[in-house]
Amino acid sequence: MKLTRTLTTILQSFLRGLLRAWVLVVPLVVALSLIRLGQLAYFWPSGYHVSTTDLASVVVQGFRFDLKVSAVAGFLLLLVLPWVSGKVQARIAAGVAFLYVMLSLVNLHYFGFYKTPIDSLVFGLVEDDTTAVLQTIWHDFPVVWTLLLAVGLTVASVALHRALVARLKPDTVLQSRPVAIKLALAVVIFFALVFAGKGTIREMALQRQHLTVTTSQFLNDMVPNGPIALKYAWDSRGQSQNLQNPLVGLKAMGFDSAQAAAEVLGLPHGSEAEIKAALSAHEALPAGTPKKNLIFFLMESWSAEPLLYQSPQFDVLGRMAPTLTDPSKACHFSNFDSAQPGTHPSLEAILFSTPITPLTMGDVGRKPIPWAIPKVIKDAGYQTLFVTSARSGWRDLNRVLAVQGFDEVVDANTLKEQYPDATLGIWGVWDSYVFKYLHKRLAAQPTDKPIFVFVLTSTNHPPYDLPSDYQRVPRDMALWKGETTSDTLLLNLDTYHYATDLLGGFVQDVQKGPLKANTIVAATGDHNVRSFGMYADASRRYLQRQVPFVIWGEGLQCGPQLALPASHRDMFNTLLPLVGVDGPYINAGRNLLRAPRDTNPLDAPRTMFFTGEARSAQGLWQLGNKNSFSCSSAPVLGTVPSADCQFNARDDQQERARYGLLDWNVRISLKRK
Repeated sequence: MKLTRTLTTILQSFLRGLLRAWVLVVPLVVALSLIRLGQLAYFWPSGYHVSTTDLASVVVQGFRFDLKVSAVAGFLLLLVLPWVSGKVQARIAAGVAFLYVMLSLVNLHYFGFYKTPIDSLVFGLVEDDTTAVLQTIWHDFPVVWTLLLAVGLTVASVALHRALVARLKPDTVLQSRPVAIKLALAVVIFFALVFAGKGTIREMALQRQHLTVTTSQFLNDMVPNGPIALKYAWDSRGQSQNLQNPLVGLKAMGFDSAQAAAEVLGLPHGSEAEIKAALSAHEALPAGTPKKNLIFFLMESWSAEPLLYQSPQFDVLGRMAPTLTDPSKACHFSNFDSAQPGTHPSLEAILFSTPITPLTMGDVGRKPIPWAIPKVIKDAGYQTLFVTSARSGWRDLNRVLAVQGFDEVVDANTLKEQYPDATLGIWGVWDSYVFKYLHKRLAAQPTDKPIFVFVLTSTNHPPYDLPSDYQRVPRDMALWKGETTSDTLLLNLDTYHYATDLLGGFVQDVQKGPLKANTIVAATGDHNVRSFGMYADASRRYLQRQVPFVIWGEGLQCGPQLALPASHRDMFNTLLPLVGVDGPYINAGRNLLRAPRDTNPLDAPRTMFFTGEARSAQGLWQLGNKNSFSCSSAPVLGTVPSADCQFNARDDQQERARYGLLDWNVRISLKRK
């Protein structure tokens, strides 16, 4: 009996806390939404016109973020709300309201000064001369009026909170109800709070990428409230690596200095300046080498394994299949690894030749990186364009890419504006709109201005949704020789075919059109897909990181490296000489269209996975860990696997040196002066 009374008391207290939490949430949401509307009105540019739809999208998305941060506060306060008195509850409500209101007003002024919501620069308050910063704030901002407004909004929030408490009586409203009803309501209210904190029911939780809802950066910057902006700023600060010690990566790889690592690779190593120069030194291009257009695709989750089973009865390539048959028009590197296991890490590795990630989500991304691929190509006289079917607000790409050399960033919102029939889904618009846009854009490109386009697709991604008019291709699954444990395998094969078929159609159009003689198209995957298996068996482990890499063009000479181990680090060392671009890009890898020089460690046919793993023709291993070596190699037509499969200390030393120098180059070049 006593136990029953105790459990009933606990249930009643928990239910009281849940109701108090929701009563707290409502005034917070109202206050934050009012501040957003005020911020829109306060900063609205003169003569600026937007559609009602865009404005409504900002208000609705902002409301969702307001609900998210308010529900999180309510959820965290469940630790105390069930047990405190009504008077203490009111004080807690007042304190949280003032904190949230003040943060959003700071965000308002921060936007007015920096033209961006709160970001990692806000932490300069404690990193710089704090006294000077505070003096500047006092002098340049309406501090007193802001404080008065914060107090006023807090008082209004407290008044609304009191009215709700008086009206709803959260402490007693359900006291006389049966235990079963109380328990059921407690469960419902609890999960309502959880889903409110998640920001959605079916889709993934609201994240930074969902701050981008229109093609207008101004409107997008109105979406985040102060608490969520500060939260993302803190995340960026934590994720941006400390670059102050340039030897961190080298020492982790077993080298005390850059000179020691450079010596292993046969590079000039008399000084750090010599090493840096060697890392970006290239063979001179032949005189008169024409500049060609370069269209590069980073395909979402584009694994290599499905290509192994391609046939008319198991079609995963669609229109891409016939583009791979002529070796003078297509070079397919079939033993190829990604640099990282995720999209953004691979994107950074490709564009910035960095094993450090995330690199550009903090202050580093706001300054041009001298060897960034788009910057090098832009400086060579190209127009540079980044196109994605995803939202460019993801990982702050819309800001970072513009700084790093892209003239223009086209994302899902831009494509939605261009094609009103496009549907904005979880990740963006369907990939088909990217290819529609590319056809239109390339047709209008001036013939005297070469263009570099970097394309990032997104449809081949969980939950593997496809347009309603997509016609599924029947496949004989007996021909799939991979693992079948994933319940999304069939769905994934459909989205894989969808994206690859679109790419193949684009390549065919280029090959038949006026751009064929002066355009190179290249494509790779950002990482292997998760639903194709665990690759636990040693004979299949080499597939774990594999993605395709294909180059299409006229009169190609593919050379002898098509089946040799290679990886993302080799791509732009191959593509830039091919299209006639020279510049200070990093020698992260080797030129795959040239015969490798046996005496040069930089030409060794190995792959690098930037989490600290390498792979040779014999097997793969963790850098510096002899015991991690596993014999696993891609079958090469006409060759017999070597019986002498074992860890090679020289290979490991050279790969550690290469990794260490790439890490060192980033740190020594970008560390804060």
